[in-house]
Amino acid sequence: MKLETVIVAFESGKSCERIRDILESSGTAECILCHSAAEVKRTVSHQRVATVICGFKLPDQTAQDLFEDLPTSCAMLMVAVQSLLDLCQNEDIFRLASPVSRGDLIASVRMLIQIGHRLEKFVRPQRTEEERGIIQAAKGLLMDRHGMTEEQAHRFLQKKSMDSGAKMVQTAKLVLGGQ
Repeated sequence: MKLETVIVAFESGKSCERIRDILESSGTAECILCHSAAEVKRTVSHQRVATVICGFKLPDQTAQDLFEDLPTSCAMLMVAVQSLLDLCQNEDIFRLASPVSRGDLIASVRMLIQIGHRLEKFVRPQRTEEERGIIQAAKGLLMDRHGMTEEQAHRFLQKKSMDSGAKMVQTAKLVLGGQ
């Protein structure tokens, strides 16, 4: 029986290797290691991969933003400390608090693999290029005006969105409108 292929993507090579070793030695899945969101997107576009396991952020993008760019049939398991998991506002991203036990990781990935094929039936809305551009422009403005890093600007937009119950693109438009 051929194992399902999953992508394991973390900033830390050590984290990638640890998770790969657990999943492959248990016979749960074959793993493709990636170290950036761009690498994940390229891999997903060339191979049929239904599950991405990653940390809260990669060097070039947060996991939440990456998830928005993936096909709707692709599930994501975010493994991070609880305080970072609490910042994730996308309810479609599965979460597992670290440090994670071997058994919890294996059980979570097996569950995602089982339901991964069913996810193809559900369509989650993806951000349009225009919406992504608005969010990037708002982050740029926050970075220029307030000296924030991109991650700080993203978190600011996330928090304001969660506090107001608005979508992130709506919050970004408000930030841009107040120029």
